[in-house]
Amino acid sequence: MKHLKKLLLAAVFTIGLAGVANAQKNAHIDTVKLLENMPETKAMQIELDKLKKTYSDDIEGMIKKHQAKIAKYDAEGKSQTQEENQKRVIEIQQERQKIAQAEQQATQELSKKFQEKRVPIIKKAQEAIKAVAAEKGFIYVFDSAPGSGLIVFEKGEDIYESVKAKLGF
Repeated sequence: MKHLKKLLLAAVFTIGLAGVANAQKNAHIDTVKLLENMPETKAMQIELDKLKKTYSDDIEGMIKKHQAKIAKYDAEGKSQTQEENQKRVIEIQQERQKIAQAEQQATQELSKKFQEKRVPIIKKAQEAIKAVAAEKGFIYVFDSAPGSGLIVFEKGEDIYESVKAKLGF
């Protein structure tokens, strides 16, 4: 019986040590908050806002010229031949298409520019998160951003401030 108790105690002790050895240190960070507060993101937003304004101003100018041409053609419509009025209708339609194409192209360019600028920012944030996790011995870091869909261990350490310090802001 004594031998069985010792064997059982040794087994429990061994299982307990294995559990401690396999204990995982977890942390969490709100990546949306981190990315929003990075200086690079703020600089990117300023640049994109300027580009958006440029596109908007150009398109607004096209629209004003288009409206002025419509007003002119409406005023002259009665004094023109039917053939000339048909040419003008086609011209107006073509201008509308050019404006729509310009709007679509502006949207695509802004989206492309956003993606080009965003990738290095995300990479920098990921590298900083990995560095902080390695420094602090974390095995898993979970994203605690609202809607991220990842499990968050609320008792885990929030490493936002450490990553922020690592990035220097």
